[in-house]
Amino acid sequence: MTDDLPGVDTTVDDGVLRVTLNRPSRMNAVKTETLEAIADAFEKYADDTSVRVAVLTGVGRAFCSGADLSGRDLSAPPSADTIDAANRAVAAIRVFPRPVVGAINGAAAGVGVSLALACDLTVAKESGYFLLAFTRVGLMPDGGASALVAASIGRARALKMALLAERLPAGEALASGLISDVYSDDEFDSAVETLVYRLADGPSTAFASTKNAINDATLTELDHAFAREREGQLVLLGSADFTEGVTAFQEKRTANFRR
Repeated sequence: MTDDLPGVDTTVDDGVLRVTLNRPSRMNAVKTETLEAIADAFEKYADDTSVRVAVLTGVGRAFCSGADLSGRDLSAPPSADTIDAANRAVAAIRVFPRPVVGAINGAAAGVGVSLALACDLTVAKESGYFLLAFTRVGLMPDGGASALVAASIGRARALKMALLAERLPAGEALASGLISDVYSDDEFDSAVETLVYRLADGPSTAFASTKNAINDATLTELDHAFAREREGQLVLLGSADFTEGVTAFQEKRTANFRR
């Protein structure tokens, strides 16, 4: 079974739901519609008991490079549409009643980090990396990242990632506890399939109870994070720093925030 959604391919076969970001020319940067399509896919199949495991991945050299800033009208008033769609997508992944594998096939940046960490078992290519790039354009993390990252690697490391916007290579992400495993680029696809079918052949009800118990114990701040990030981000989207950050990004130069 295949569903065609904006920038997202969704298939169900042999008990596996596959949700694939498919905007490789934009390094799978997401628009509001892309995030809504991800949420739609996980919500649609949540009650389908024939689905025993889900996979979220991307096409090309990136998993997700964050929100698509191309063509953004900086004169328009701030909108919460993309923030709300990101929160909905992350929440849909989090509450999906079967295991979700995040197969991070390359760079995960911005809200791509939130999507990756919303999954239950997040594995990455050795060449991949994780980057909270929000401050580079005068913004703060959203999509629940402030809770998801801190819950995985602690306050100090989360603040370093968020404030300094430094990329965290896959190997370091594994060592810090951000993700579950790293596979060599050559072995990535086969290793992911082995993991996926191990889960598909496992005790589905026990998996659901286990993931819910651990997520409930460790992600107690996720809903509050959605609300805090939404409020803060809307203020920042109307700021001069954001205008400068996006202009610098589009002009391929370093932003000058001290004006």
